[in-house]
Amino acid sequence: MTSFTPLIDSLPATVPFVGPEAILRRSGIPMRARIGANENVFGPSPKAIAAMQEAASESWKYGDPEVHDLRAAIARHHGIGTENVTVGEGIDGLLGIAVRLFVEPGVTVASSLGAYPTCNFHVAGFGGRLVTAPYVNDREDPSSLLDLARKENARLIYFANPDNPMGTTWKAGEVQDMIDNIPAGGVLMLDEAYHEFAEGTVPALDMTNPHVLRFRTFSKAYGMAGVRVGYALGHPHLISAFDKIRNHFGVNRLGQAGAIAALADQDYLKSVQQRVARARERIYAIAQFNGFGCVPSSTNFVAVDCGRDGAYARRILEGLATHGIFVRMPGVAPLNRCIRISVGSGKLSSFSPSSLNRSMNFGRMNVTRKVTMPTATIMTSTG
Repeated sequence: MTSFTPLIDSLPATVPFVGPEAILRRSGIPMRARIGANENVFGPSPKAIAAMQEAASESWKYGDPEVHDLRAAIARHHGIGTENVTVGEGIDGLLGIAVRLFVEPGVTVASSLGAYPTCNFHVAGFGGRLVTAPYVNDREDPSSLLDLARKENARLIYFANPDNPMGTTWKAGEVQDMIDNIPAGGVLMLDEAYHEFAEGTVPALDMTNPHVLRFRTFSKAYGMAGVRVGYALGHPHLISAFDKIRNHFGVNRLGQAGAIAALADQDYLKSVQQRVARARERIYAIAQFNGFGCVPSSTNFVAVDCGRDGAYARRILEGLATHGIFVRMPGVAPLNRCIRISVGSGKLSSFSPSSLNRSMNFGRMNVTRKVTMPTATIMTSTG
């Protein structure tokens, strides 16, 4: 057999996410409600769709390898220079480049136990050493994370605000305090994928700080997850390093055109923000009606607290899957007492509460229900 490097030989051949497509292939159950991947079902701006449709006719051309026009649009939007912007294949792709810039075998990266796992995936892929701090009250804890980074001499610190998978946040001033106390030699990777849903959580952009990379995306509020366009903001010294190793044709023509149009249509973004806020309230009401709690969310998903442990929450998740309802759950205790439900639009499917109870094999557990009706209905909120 062909041999690989020792590092590659040590890694599992795995995809870190189980997508709804894989569930469908495995189970054969039609997907009736796709509300587990935090996709924005309200979709892109119609102007973005039109721009991508127009760009499709020229898809025989490569995309601009410098992503010049999109970088310029992002820079104008944020009031910074183009030298402070790099664009890549979503935050996931950019995290991989950032880790590659700083991590080699044995280098330490600090994160939170249960945080977004793609960072961990890249750290392992480059031979890094991952250390984790616990969540406190369902939030990543900046103080514990910084203490851990100092203790372990971490080169990178990963922190998401708002958080995924819990949807919790820290206020802008608290995040700024974290930035002001980054340990010497460290770089903070600040994942702000959901920031458009979370007013008051974003500290001012300071492009003079060479110890912070800010990651943002068109996947969530802009509804373009399938196109794969994200960007990083930072000091020119940090940003220019991405050009050394990035995939220069990774962001295609359609993605570049769609992102420019989406960014220009802030009225549509505001309408999405309003619909997502209403949708969260609907999920809160459905959960409360059925005896569940919710972790207050500043994202386009809600962590529904099932009230027991991970095994109990997983039975709920698996019971929903038997009805074609795709949701996810956090991977570690105590966060895994929750299931994570993305917001959506309108009624998806209906069935009797008794059938759902039988599928889960425990008590009164019709997970979602029409508030005004006695029969259970799997719904997301009307936008």
